[in-house]
Amino acid sequence: MERTVAHEEWERARREFHQLVEQADDAALRRPSNGTRWNNRQLLFHMLLGYLILRALLGLVRVFGRLPVGVSRAYARLLNAGTKPFDVVNFLGSYAAGNTVSPERMVVMFDHVVAKLHRRLDAEREADLSRGMHYPTRWDPFFKDYMTLADVYRFPTQHFDFHRRQLTLGA
Repeated sequence: MERTVAHEEWERARREFHQLVEQADDAALRRPSNGTRWNNRQLLFHMLLGYLILRALLGLVRVFGRLPVGVSRAYARLLNAGTKPFDVVNFLGSYAAGNTVSPERMVVMFDHVVAKLHRRLDAEREADLSRGMHYPTRWDPFFKDYMTLADVYRFPTQHFDFHRRQLTLGA
């Protein structure tokens, strides 16, 4: 894995998140986003959430990457079967948090999680970055059937960039 690329992606997303929040007024944050049921403020939280959940995703790879591949394949099938409840929780979580966590606090959280990710990635061993597992492909368009730890580190910025295009913060 080219660690520098992940570090640069996270820093670009962090700077962009700062700009998005700093340039948005309350009316823009309340405006509906394009292609989601969230408003811009809720979608910004959802974009942050992609980075916040990374710790859990990394933990899954650490565990399942040491087990026979069939175990993670079965686990991914089970999670795919639960896509509808996941979608509800995913929507409601970002809806609620987007209404309660201030945009300023989101920026602080983004900075904090990216700083932790930098340290964590720098501490990873190459052998661990190549371990992988099957993922529930119905949960997110950026989950591939099989993802290595290196792939998972790149996921949140793919998620961020996708949803960035759905924001309607401009005039």
